[in-house]
Amino acid sequence: MAELVDKILLEIERLNEADSLELSRLLAVNHQTVVGAIKSLQSLGDIIKVEDVQNKRWELTEEGNSILKNGSHEALVYQAIPNDGIVQAQLMATVPNAKVGFSKAMSAGWIKVDKNCEGGPRVFRQVESIKDVVKECLEKIANLGIGDVTDTEKNEYKKRKLITEVKETSYKIKKGENFTTTVSKPQVDLTPEMISSGSWKTTQFKPYNFQALGAPVTTGHLHPLLKVREQYRQIFLEMGFSEMPTNNYVESSFWNFDALFQPQQHPARDAHDTFFISDPATASAFPMDYLEKVKEVHSIGGYGSQGYKYDWKLEEAEKNILRTHTTAVSARMLYKLAQEKEFRPVKYFSIDRVFRNENLDATHLAEFQQIEGVVADRGLTLGDLMGTINQFFCKLGITNLRFKPAYNPYTEPSMEIFSYHEGLKKWVEIGNSGVFRPEMLLPMGLPKDVSVIAWGLSLERPTMIKYAIDNIRDLVGPKVNLKMVYDNPLCRLEK
Repeated sequence: MAELVDKILLEIERLNEADSLELSRLLAVNHQTVVGAIKSLQSLGDIIKVEDVQNKRWELTEEGNSILKNGSHEALVYQAIPNDGIVQAQLMATVPNAKVGFSKAMSAGWIKVDKNCEGGPRVFRQVESIKDVVKECLEKIANLGIGDVTDTEKNEYKKRKLITEVKETSYKIKKGENFTTTVSKPQVDLTPEMISSGSWKTTQFKPYNFQALGAPVTTGHLHPLLKVREQYRQIFLEMGFSEMPTNNYVESSFWNFDALFQPQQHPARDAHDTFFISDPATASAFPMDYLEKVKEVHSIGGYGSQGYKYDWKLEEAEKNILRTHTTAVSARMLYKLAQEKEFRPVKYFSIDRVFRNENLDATHLAEFQQIEGVVADRGLTLGDLMGTINQFFCKLGITNLRFKPAYNPYTEPSMEIFSYHEGLKKWVEIGNSGVFRPEMLLPMGLPKDVSVIAWGLSLERPTMIKYAIDNIRDLVGPKVNLKMVYDNPLCRLEK
């Protein structure tokens, strides 16, 4: 490259002005290599001035190069005809591109056809010699560009796809203010030797580019779920909630179901809906006085309820499972609250993983993140619940909500929460909510005038809505596109 740079500078010195295409021909070097050398010279300061030039030229196609080498199709047809003629079918089978050549030779008057001959139409030469004008014109184009080829000929050859127009960018080069034929490469580092010898004073250094971007640091990237999770957490904290401890994925059926006034015959407690643990299969060390009250309200009722009227069994409550909801954590926290000497209003939240034996589809997984909010205070109503949920989702930037009456064993009244998904073009359930039943709260020891409102939702579905993802398996699991994780913004929740 250094040798080529020197040659280019010498040519500019000689010519004062040069074109990169011209230099490419003069130096017998590929044009792109010449362009690279010019770019290198530009980086050294104002040695040369460069101006872009847009050029158009004509070059031969593959078929045109074949004619340049072997002759035109019509000339080949003429040359293949002996003095006594040839059967047309034989001629067409012998000569390449005979159909085009035959037509052009007939138009030029070089050949004639006698259709009355024995054995079929026979082709004869009509002139003693020909001039292959097509080949001669293509030679001019190959050597001199379009040259003195007429527009009629040019259009004819373009139509026959023998030539094609090529657009090419070249560079006009002139001497710069600091032009020189001897180039020394600027230094990029200041060395201790330069300082000690003082040579740095006369050394030319490459200018420091303060606009250059540094090398990207290789780091991890937060998954969209983690980004949205952090936003949920910040919203709860802004609303005055405290975070509940949720570090136990394995839960007893007592806290997951029985404490929530969910009967032991409920379908959700079946193996088709819940993952049961085989080792250890059972739990123990329950608060026995509370357990007896739960057993009583299930079996014979109490606190104004007739209960479920069945034989409640301790062995069912002892079974260990992978928790199906974080409401089990809420039950533990409310029981702990009830043991305090004086009741105090609380607002709790949790965000963590839960597990359900679901069939996988575009909106369901066997494990997912559940977000739960719980408010305990005196005088709370369904209006407080709806207002709190609306305020919560407004902070998320989700305002298109619907509430639908529902049934939960541990809340009454209960409501499902729906939001419209633009990607799926339908309403998608994003949460469940309700007012905890007295049969759940009073056995814990909470005052009778205390109400508890709660709502739970998945982390995945609102994330799908916010990031326009229409299949949950593209967000969680082995099909996740890591490029999506890398490129997605911090979080698109509007405050």
